[in-house]
Amino acid sequence: MRKVSQVTVRKRLVITLLVGFLIFTIIGIRLAYVQFVLGDMLTERAKNSWNREIPFEPKRGEILDRNGIALATNISSPTVYIVPRQIKDPAKTAEKLANILNAEVQEIYQQITKKSSMERLKAGRKISNEKAKEIEELNLPGVYIAEDSKRYYPFEDYLSHVLGFTGIDNQGLMGLELSYDKELAGKRGAVQFYSTAKGERMESMPDDYHPPVDGLDLVLTIDSQIQTILERELDNADAQYNPDGLIAIAMDPNSGEILGMASRPNFDPADFQHVAPEIYNRNLPIWSTYEPGSTFKIITLAAALEEGKVNLEEENFYDSGRVEVGGAQLHCWKRGGHGSQTFLEVVQNSCNPGFVELGERLGKEKLFDYIKKFGFGEKTGIDLVGEGKGILFDLDKVGPVELATTAFGQGVSVTPIQQVTAVSAAINGGTLYQPYVVKELVDPETEEVVMRKKPVAKRKVISDETSKTIRYALESVVAQGTGKNAFVDGYRVGGKTGTAQKAQGGRYLENNHIVSFIGFAPADDPQIVVYVAVDNPKGTVQFGGTVAAPIVGNIIEDSMRVLKVTPRKNQIEKETTWLDTPLVEVPNLIGLERKEIANQFFNLKIDMNGEGNKIIKQEPQPGTKVKEGSTIRIFLD
Repeated sequence: MRKVSQVTVRKRLVITLLVGFLIFTIIGIRLAYVQFVLGDMLTERAKNSWNREIPFEPKRGEILDRNGIALATNISSPTVYIVPRQIKDPAKTAEKLANILNAEVQEIYQQITKKSSMERLKAGRKISNEKAKEIEELNLPGVYIAEDSKRYYPFEDYLSHVLGFTGIDNQGLMGLELSYDKELAGKRGAVQFYSTAKGERMESMPDDYHPPVDGLDLVLTIDSQIQTILERELDNADAQYNPDGLIAIAMDPNSGEILGMASRPNFDPADFQHVAPEIYNRNLPIWSTYEPGSTFKIITLAAALEEGKVNLEEENFYDSGRVEVGGAQLHCWKRGGHGSQTFLEVVQNSCNPGFVELGERLGKEKLFDYIKKFGFGEKTGIDLVGEGKGILFDLDKVGPVELATTAFGQGVSVTPIQQVTAVSAAINGGTLYQPYVVKELVDPETEEVVMRKKPVAKRKVISDETSKTIRYALESVVAQGTGKNAFVDGYRVGGKTGTAQKAQGGRYLENNHIVSFIGFAPADDPQIVVYVAVDNPKGTVQFGGTVAAPIVGNIIEDSMRVLKVTPRKNQIEKETTWLDTPLVEVPNLIGLERKEIANQFFNLKIDMNGEGNKIIKQEPQPGTKVKEGSTIRIFLD
């Protein structure tokens, strides 16, 4: 046997020691790297494998009117979560939960016995606070209550097409809820707790709470008081005329801010699942397109005045009831015509042949140039989804007949919002504004304004002087012409009627019209423009002056009080007919004795309130004009 030398032994020992030292050095470096470099990350990964997260949903931002009234808000509606591995007795747990949630025991049992880390209980989504409290009091292992909410619309079907609605997870699905979903939604929070691989809760490790971030509040230009007036009047018209549809818009003509917008049919956003999609998907005031009829004559009038083609009070026009244009007979709405009249009376009487004359004086290039300047043929840019843009004749296809019919509002297709913005420009001094409904985004915690919209003036269309003349002419329409039913004593109202036949299959329908009226007040300083259209009203004469004008008159009268506009007596005197109930001035009864009332001579009814002998208050106020036979309320001491 050969002996190993001492030198070789020592070499081997040295090599072994060096290798061992190298291995231990590498292990030490690796341990140090894991401990000091990867330690936090690995610990976090471990915690993530142990943790269970119960989400806490943020509060969706509220949608408010311009005065801070909530139009869409939230109500607490907790949700039940379960950790299957922590449930001690699945059968009893399922039975107890089913009793409270009015659900099938088997359905709940199947869900709570799933092999998953956490489950959101289907039957326990967005439950009442009372039921959540009952479940909490049972103290069931593995059953947790998470804070949640659901959307609440306090006014139900009020402003429904503008607001839109949300889904089960509070995600925006339609209207402003969809358009501003990101801003309204907020960010989810959570409570994290830790459990073992068997699902047992680790009491040694504290829970982590990450609070949710609530969504921003959306402030609208809508005035809920004016919106309420619109909704009331449409409800009344719906009951009275049983129409195929109704539209109403109220706008500030000096900024483009929408003060109110409503239509029928409408829907309750909280119950949209039971509504036909064609109802909730069509916001008629911005989507619907149809022939405007005589309300469009305001544009022809504005163009003729701006171009110096007419003098309203010094020029006369003879209306025989019809006019021949390009071989076609075009008729006035009044059989036999209006005879000789000034052009101011042409406007008051809504005389079609008179407006044909104005269209011919302008020529097709000028008339269509103004039509486009007033915003027709393009979208207004309102901040709502689904806007239409209408249809105009191609200029190269406009002959004498097309020019004539366009001049009085036939053969073109426009949207209600286009008409409101165009007429606003005609009466506000000549500036066309872009309409809008969203005013601000506000942080509900800090009340900081995150985004604020300002009026957008698109262009100057006509001069201040022309606009002033239009206001006067349209005020005379209400006082002395076809718009008398929109007259409001004490407030200078201007406006124009519209009656348009509906077309189907290239033909006009018989006795089926869209009747409309667009009005504004005060006529010398407009604060509001109101448009109402009634589609095929039943059981009445289908004229805008008969059906739509009184609705607009009611809306303007009540809106003037909301806007705190003081009544004035400098309005054009209303020209009455035998159909009108005469107006009488309310006498001053304050200070009289009860017995003295019998000596007063007036055709008014008295409603006494109180037990005293002396009159201390009365409604309406002395000097107010009311219809004969109206009731005066008097209050005794």
